[in-house]
Amino acid sequence: MKSIHIQSESDYQNAVAKWKKSPDDFWADIANAYTWLKPWNKVVEADFPKADFKWFLGGKLNITLNALDRHVEAHPDKTAILWEPNNPKDPHLEISYKDLLKRVSKMAHAMKAQGIEKGDRVCLYMPMIPELAVAVLACARIGAVHSVVFAGFSAQSLADRIQDSHCKLVITSDELKRGGKIVGIKNIVDQALESCPSVTSVLVAQSTGASIPMQNGRDHWLEEVQKNQADFIEAEEMDSEDPLFILYTSGSTGKPKGVVHTCGGYMVYAGYSFLNVFQVGKEDVYWCTADIGWITGHTYIVYGPLLAGATTTMFEGVPTWPDAGRFWAICEKHKINQFYTAPTAIRALMAKGDEFVDAYPLKDLKVIGSVGEPINEEAWVWYHEKVGKKNCPVVDTWWQTETGGIMISALGDVGPQKPTFAGRPLPGVDPILVDNEGNLIEENNQEGLLCIRSPWPSMIRTTYGDHQRCINTYFSAYKGYYFTGDGAKRDADGHYRIIGRVDDVINVSGHRFGTAEIENAIDEHPEVVESAVVGFPHDIKGQGIYAYVILSKKPENQERLREEIQSELVKAIGPIAKPDAIQFVSGLPKTRSGKIMRRILRKVASGESDQLGDTSTLLDPEVVEEIISGSKHFVS
Repeated sequence: MKSIHIQSESDYQNAVAKWKKSPDDFWADIANAYTWLKPWNKVVEADFPKADFKWFLGGKLNITLNALDRHVEAHPDKTAILWEPNNPKDPHLEISYKDLLKRVSKMAHAMKAQGIEKGDRVCLYMPMIPELAVAVLACARIGAVHSVVFAGFSAQSLADRIQDSHCKLVITSDELKRGGKIVGIKNIVDQALESCPSVTSVLVAQSTGASIPMQNGRDHWLEEVQKNQADFIEAEEMDSEDPLFILYTSGSTGKPKGVVHTCGGYMVYAGYSFLNVFQVGKEDVYWCTADIGWITGHTYIVYGPLLAGATTTMFEGVPTWPDAGRFWAICEKHKINQFYTAPTAIRALMAKGDEFVDAYPLKDLKVIGSVGEPINEEAWVWYHEKVGKKNCPVVDTWWQTETGGIMISALGDVGPQKPTFAGRPLPGVDPILVDNEGNLIEENNQEGLLCIRSPWPSMIRTTYGDHQRCINTYFSAYKGYYFTGDGAKRDADGHYRIIGRVDDVINVSGHRFGTAEIENAIDEHPEVVESAVVGFPHDIKGQGIYAYVILSKKPENQERLREEIQSELVKAIGPIAKPDAIQFVSGLPKTRSGKIMRRILRKVASGESDQLGDTSTLLDPEVVEEIISGSKHFVS
């Protein structure tokens, strides 16, 4: 891996120069750090307007040979996954690379026993238990396409994702433990599968040992199906462009999009970005606190660390249970060296008081990271001073589900640190700023729309089942570029600060929701005529959800109606989509063509009603005054 490891400023500059001179040679050198069953014959073919990208053409591989087998040969007894349970009184688990390969093989055989073959889609709806990571790798081992759904989504959201990708198998568990709560997730799966005829089998892991209904012929205990399976299974030969996984992400319109990533390019970039951003050494213990249900968990809990032969940590619980020192107790217990979490968690722990983090010396930490949304300066400083003890670089990473891996970030302590700025692009990444007309902004100290100009290996290949949607969403706004949907500023040194979404997407605690998705759920309530949803600044979540709702009649009990609307959202999407504020209004600010002016609604929700600008061209300007006078946060 030495050839792809950037460890100094001169390494960084040399890597950038090499990429600029010959991008194909640059990426080929990185790809050659991995084992290929058959070498590729061409590095890349790219057509931005058609969203047609192919990397390492003709190359054959299996990502698990690089994430498991070669490390079993080199250091079989090294801990691959360190699992920390929800309850600190329960024992943790250390799974070696040798044991992990056995577990993956048994799981893969169990999946094959249910009729799963190369190319079949498998839905994983599970708690953060080792079986989830094992199931991800088992899918990859046999060429099945995994679709992990965060186990906080509702039955309807789960059903939507299963239906869209025509999953054949669901792997879940009896229940889920999260802090002091127990959630019966098998029951949620049962509800979802009432409308999912493509699913023929369900494998159920025993997490709590609860007694749950099992449907004869369809449902099987995972432990029973795996019990007599062989300890090894050959890795399926995959083409570099065969799909590896589908991961659903919300967009500004319609249903969630199934982002497709493929085997070769994703492997190359996941390993490259992990190694360089986190600077993980051979004996280091790394921990990303995300859930594997999100792209962060895919790339930086499972694939990236295991490709690098590192020890990766999985945590079943939450940062505030049994108290707000849990993260730091785990860091101390396992001597964590690299720690990667979300600004939402940082702000929530800040609010609990310094005593919880001050109780732990955290001397083993070398790098601390942030992911999911831009981190505000106050949280950055607290994180650096209280967690990093002023000794650790902060890698404030910018990337997306669609990019597959980190695109802009400091690389450990390589390069300067600047609060609120993600930093410089990784070598091989080509970000640009454009104005609203797509004109290139070449000067620094300017704001613009963030686009990517050159292809990179782990970029989105399509949206599952609807390639035109992929083109329309990412590659049509500014021809020849990938449009990120984010605004950004570039300083005099070429460092990027991410300002936030410029489309109708709300980023709540690092989870993206399309406004249309939430509005559709609210509109399902029989008393709702129309709704409009916007994001507003939230001290803990980064962005909160503010809903303006028009009713068919004056409600008898406003609070009960708000609770009913909340219930509709929980049922349709999940608890993470509950609005922080619901305001009942008689109308919405619309242009004469009928377009809702969300800019005005965002200003009102943010407490900036004095900065609305000219509203005289609206169809009904008076409705704005009514909204302003009635605005307040109704839901805590």
